[in-house]
Amino acid sequence: MNVQNPSFKTQAAVLQETALQPGYMSGFGNGFETEALPGALPVGRNSPQKCPYGLYAEQLSGSPFTAPRTTNERSWLYRIRPTVSHWSEFRKADIGLWRTAPAPEVEVPIGPMRWDPIPLPEGQVSFLEGIRTITTAGDAATQAGMGTHVYLITRSMVDEYFYNADGEMLFVAQQGSIRLWTEFGIIDIEPGEIAVIPRGMKIRVELHDGPARGYICENYGGAFTLPERGPIGANCLANPRDFLTPVAAYEDKDAPSKLYVKWGGSLWVADIEHSPLDVVAWHGNYAPYKYDLRRYSPVGPVLYDHADPSIFTVLTSPSETPGTANVDFVIFPDRWLVAENTFRPPWYHMNVMSEFMGLIYGVYDAKTGGGFVPGGMSLHNTMLPHGPDVDAFEKASNVELKPHKLEGTMAFMFETRFPQRVTAFAAQTESLQKDYGAYGRKLNKHFNPNKR
Repeated sequence: MNVQNPSFKTQAAVLQETALQPGYMSGFGNGFETEALPGALPVGRNSPQKCPYGLYAEQLSGSPFTAPRTTNERSWLYRIRPTVSHWSEFRKADIGLWRTAPAPEVEVPIGPMRWDPIPLPEGQVSFLEGIRTITTAGDAATQAGMGTHVYLITRSMVDEYFYNADGEMLFVAQQGSIRLWTEFGIIDIEPGEIAVIPRGMKIRVELHDGPARGYICENYGGAFTLPERGPIGANCLANPRDFLTPVAAYEDKDAPSKLYVKWGGSLWVADIEHSPLDVVAWHGNYAPYKYDLRRYSPVGPVLYDHADPSIFTVLTSPSETPGTANVDFVIFPDRWLVAENTFRPPWYHMNVMSEFMGLIYGVYDAKTGGGFVPGGMSLHNTMLPHGPDVDAFEKASNVELKPHKLEGTMAFMFETRFPQRVTAFAAQTESLQKDYGAYGRKLNKHFNPNKR
């Protein structure tokens, strides 16, 4: 196997020292160019009569050819073999507990739902075997909506490769680090980091330091992009420079392997004879990327009231309705609370959007009574009420209001305009907290018509 990574030094001189180390380029949505062998990238054209090193040119388009320049996504790949030569006769594979919208498996009583962390399985379980779908929303065939999943991994993929034709995948690492070997290069993420793999990109998922657990948002709709800042201006929130795209790396490997493809909600597999991660050079703006959530620069109220959670949006998948997201990815990181005469946790509310929450580490300020722990998750669906538990309410209503810093916490939310349907697995797992829906009934009555 010939594994190579580029460097900004003379590349041939550093192949050995960088053989398994990822490298990155900075910026969100940039037009990148990178090569793992000097001169592998054609200059001044995309498809020369003969590519350097005997490579094949192949374009990967994430948008229609005629999409406006601001939303047009495509990359040119220069690879040892084109994807069509990695093709063989596909057969149906067992998709396990991965579900795709629409997936009306069960009907559960309406109300808030919460789960303990899904335990890591015993035995050897790869990424594809370890997907557990919790909710689905919309319809993947119409390229609208999303699926929320937990991944549980106890073994690396070996001579196994995968791509998702149904949607892009946003990985949220929660326990353990993983390596995403992609056609475009290598991405490593640890808890507190995310990675986005656009649809159609081949990957292999490997473990770094033991078993791993995390969350995935499978976005069927428009590609994730940075939200507009509006009156906030040019800075803060997620800054483009902090997003990292991998430099080119390739495998020149001939070995019996399997290529899995998720297409139309089904999983298909074919036997192939070589690694499809064979892109020696590439250029374009359709590429995978990672981001460290701890670099998010939050903004918030500095006098009174609790601002809408939209100020914590990291990435958004837009819909055809302005201001209404197909999916928003929102985080609740370390931050100062300083608002005076204000109930500082999130207020009680009902929302036309539906909210799936997870906790990466720490304590979430609206759920201080226990039960919402790292690796856990909750669902508050469209137009169903939710808010702080009794412990959070009583504490926030009576505490002396001084500047207070929330530290060591990282919660997140996948918020979508679609109602989220719970899968049979999520409804029946022992991790479901069956008494969670009653948390609101523990709130005390404080009303006194004779006292303001």
